[in-house]
Amino acid sequence: FQQCTKRIRTKDSINIPTKFQYLHRIRKGWINVINPFRATMVLGTPGSGKSFSVYGPFIEQMIAKGYTMFVYDYKFPDLTESVYNELCRNIKRYKVKPEFCVINFNDPTTSYRCNPINPMYITDPADTTEIAELVMLNVNKAAIEKEDFFTLSAKVYLDALIWFLKLYRNGKYCTFPHVIELMAQDYKIVFKILAKYPELHAKIKPFANALEGGAQDQLQGQIASAQIPLNKFVSPSLYWVLSGDDFTLDINDPKHPKILCVGNDPDRQAIYGTTLALFTSRMFKLINHKGKQKCGVLLDELPTIYLKGIDNLIATARSNKVAIVLGAQDKSQLKRDYGEKESEVIFNTVGNVFAGAVKGSTAETLSKSFGKEERETRSYQESDISDHVTYSYQLKDVLPAHKIESLSQGTFCGYVADTFKQKVNPKIFCGEVILPPPAEHNEDIPKILNLPEDKIEEEITNNYLRIKRE
Repeated sequence: FQQCTKRIRTKDSINIPTKFQYLHRIRKGWINVINPFRATMVLGTPGSGKSFSVYGPFIEQMIAKGYTMFVYDYKFPDLTESVYNELCRNIKRYKVKPEFCVINFNDPTTSYRCNPINPMYITDPADTTEIAELVMLNVNKAAIEKEDFFTLSAKVYLDALIWFLKLYRNGKYCTFPHVIELMAQDYKIVFKILAKYPELHAKIKPFANALEGGAQDQLQGQIASAQIPLNKFVSPSLYWVLSGDDFTLDINDPKHPKILCVGNDPDRQAIYGTTLALFTSRMFKLINHKGKQKCGVLLDELPTIYLKGIDNLIATARSNKVAIVLGAQDKSQLKRDYGEKESEVIFNTVGNVFAGAVKGSTAETLSKSFGKEERETRSYQESDISDHVTYSYQLKDVLPAHKIESLSQGTFCGYVADTFKQKVNPKIFCGEVILPPPAEHNEDIPKILNLPEDKIEEEITNNYLRIKRE
């Protein structure tokens, strides 16, 4: 079908060159994401070319146009290296030079330190309730669809501990590692301390009643439902990264802009995913405000972390110049990890969609979004007397599901959103992305801790033991 052949450039747009087939000819086209602030969904099975064909141009052009950026790099350091090298090439395009920050639990020498529950990010008891809910839903994704008594108890207990650390000595010990260590203490002693704070009475009342009523077995089950999932976060390297304050999470502050990349590891996804979700949710709270610098948020493999309320962020971030790019292998993967209702809302809220080869119901849904068109069909009839050719017109899918399922690597279909001032016609596309080969030489991500290896281990171990003592 006919596609957009004109490059429509604006100060915010992302323009990706393609080639497509129409009327038996190969033609040059452009995917013009005129309004990236209406959010973008990138779908495709592993190996479909999402990183090179879609994330690559978004990173390159966002940095060239002065965006601040947050990147969730599931297969660290693939995207992070691209971001760092693009920043090095375009650093002069920024009015205020942005700080490049990395969170990497696997290698603390390349990681900055940041405390996502720093007291300055917690201004209301509702904030700690939200943090506790996010942590417990990430460690127990079955609770996304249905919560039981013990899951709710775990959230309330974690909520009370975080709010206590926020109050105690002006939040001096309010870090996620301190929360984990405090949770490991004897709950009878902890409750005696919490009871001294009037602000915590409502949060701990159910536990206090159980303690006074002698329901020890029930109470131990409630506390254990919080302790057991959080035990897996006891790690010197995690404690090191989560207990410092090398930078703040307001990455789109015009006076102190930042490019922040956070790295996950597929082998340790269950552990790192929760803490990275904590970083991401706290960062969302800070960037989604008026008067900030324009910002790109790229979340590769979104289903590997659970972010509550991301659909609301998509709906409100547009007016605050926050461009969100969400990646997933398939819509069914999003449904599995976010629940059916929330995944449906996320999918239907985004304005721009890129889809490589996807299967089943996802391909069918996309095929329907392309609509139908009248197509001419011919039928031949031969006889001894004469031959007949009959022409008829039938409504057929513009892009059938079976063609979406068999798209080649680097070939994407989808649709884009436009604006009042700048229209795009047609909005749908299906073609092979044509990009120059990547640069042969790229700089490595710089080290933060320039110390001998034995000294680094000593620093990290001492920090771990200090938190335990505190």
